[in-house]
Amino acid sequence: MNTHEATKLPQSVSFTEALRFWLKLGFISFGGPAGQISVMYQELVERKRWISERRFLHALNYCMLLPGPEAQQLATYIGWLLHRTWGGIVAGGLFVLPSLFILIGLSWIYMAYGDLPAVAGLFYGIKPAVTAIVIFAAFRIGSKALKNLWLWAIAGASFVSIFALSVPFPAIVLAAGMLGYIGSRWHPEHFRIGSGHGAAEKRHEPAIIDDHTPIPNHARFSWPSFWTHLGIGIGLWAVTLGGLIAVYGWKHPLGQMGWFFTKAPLLTFGGAYAVLPYVYQGAVEHYHWLTPLQMIDGLALGETTPGPLIMVVTFVGFVGGWTTALFGPDALLSAGIVAATVVTFFTFLPSFLFILIGGPIVESTHGDLKFTAPLTGITAAVVGVILNLALFFAYHVLWPQGFTGSFQWISALIGIAAFVALYRYKAPIIPVVGACAATGLVLTLFRLT
Repeated sequence: MNTHEATKLPQSVSFTEALRFWLKLGFISFGGPAGQISVMYQELVERKRWISERRFLHALNYCMLLPGPEAQQLATYIGWLLHRTWGGIVAGGLFVLPSLFILIGLSWIYMAYGDLPAVAGLFYGIKPAVTAIVIFAAFRIGSKALKNLWLWAIAGASFVSIFALSVPFPAIVLAAGMLGYIGSRWHPEHFRIGSGHGAAEKRHEPAIIDDHTPIPNHARFSWPSFWTHLGIGIGLWAVTLGGLIAVYGWKHPLGQMGWFFTKAPLLTFGGAYAVLPYVYQGAVEHYHWLTPLQMIDGLALGETTPGPLIMVVTFVGFVGGWTTALFGPDALLSAGIVAATVVTFFTFLPSFLFILIGGPIVESTHGDLKFTAPLTGITAAVVGVILNLALFFAYHVLWPQGFTGSFQWISALIGIAAFVALYRYKAPIIPVVGACAATGLVLTLFRLT
C-alpha cells in the first residue's frame, strides 16, 4: 500500500459516524445471520476497515459460542470494542429497533385485515414456503453439524424425544449438552469442532482495530466492570419483570410473557431456528397466545423483514397481546404494541449482557474442548428438534382440517417448488417467499372470479 492510500485510513471512528452506520445496518440487515454477517464483513472489514479480518472472525467465533442471535451480538461486540458500553448498546439496539417497528406495523395489518381475500391469498402462498424454509434449515444445519454417527444418534434421539414423547425443549438441550461433554471425555475426536471460519493468512490492508492492535482497556476483564454490568443487567430485568407482576399479577399474560421470553433466548444455541420449537411449545401449545397457522405466518414476516430471525417473537408478542385483549376489547392495538415491546426487551437483554460481561471470559475459553463439546451436542440435537417443527408446520399447512380433511395439493406443490429453489438454485429467501406469496394471491383471486 502506498503512502497516499495509507493516509485514507482514519485513526479512529467517531461515535456519530458509527451511529449512522449501525442505523443503516438495522434497515438493510436482510438474509438471516449469514447475510447480515456478510454485510458487516463487507462494510467493516473490506470497505471501512474499522476492524481487521482476523479480529472480525475472532469476534464472530466468540458470538457463535453463545446462545442468542449471533449477528446482533457481533454488531454489539464490535460497537463495544469501538466505543465502550454505549457503543455496544447503540450497535445492538439499532440492529433490532427498525425490525421492531416494521413488525409491529405488519402485525397490525395482519390482525386487523388478515381476513381480507387479498391478504389471505398472500399468506396462502407464504405458509408452504415457510415450511420449505424450515425443512431446508434442518438440512443445512444437519449437513454441517452431523459429522459422525455419535452426532446423528443425538439428533435422532432429540427428534424422538420431542415428537413421540413430548419432552420439553430445555430438557433436550440440557441432555444434549451433557452427552456432548461426556462423549468428549471418551471420544474427543467426535466432538471436536473447528472455528468454521478460518482466519485468513493473506496480506491485508491495515485497519483501525488491526491484528496486533492492543486490546483496549475497557475490553480487558476486571471484576468491578463485571459486577457493574451484571448488576445493571439483572436490575433492569428484575425491575421490569417485577413491575409487570406487581401491576398486573403473575397470571397476567404480560407477566407470563416476561418470564417465558426470559428463558427463550438462553436456548438459542445453533441459531434462531433452534428456539422456534421452544417458542412453539410455549406460545402455541401451552399459553395459546396464537394458533399454529399464525405462528407460520409470523415466521414468514420474520424472514422477510430486516433484523435477526428471532424477531419473530415480536409478532408472537403482538398477536398474544391482541388475542388476549390485555387492556380490553377497545384497546387491541395498544395491547399488541405493549406485548410486542415487552417480549422483544426480554428476548434481547441477555445478548447485551453476554457481550458486556462475558467477552473477556468466553474469549479465553475458545477452542477448549470441555466448553465447545457440549455445544456440539446441543447443535446436533437442534437438528432433530427443527425437523420436528417442520413436520408440525407441514401438517397444519397440508391438512388444515386434520388428517380426516382434504389434502392441500396446491400448497404441497408450492412448498416443493420453494424447497427446490432454495436447495437446487440457491435462491435467496425473500424472493422465494415473494414468489410464493404472489402465487397464492393469484390463485385466491382466480377462485373468487
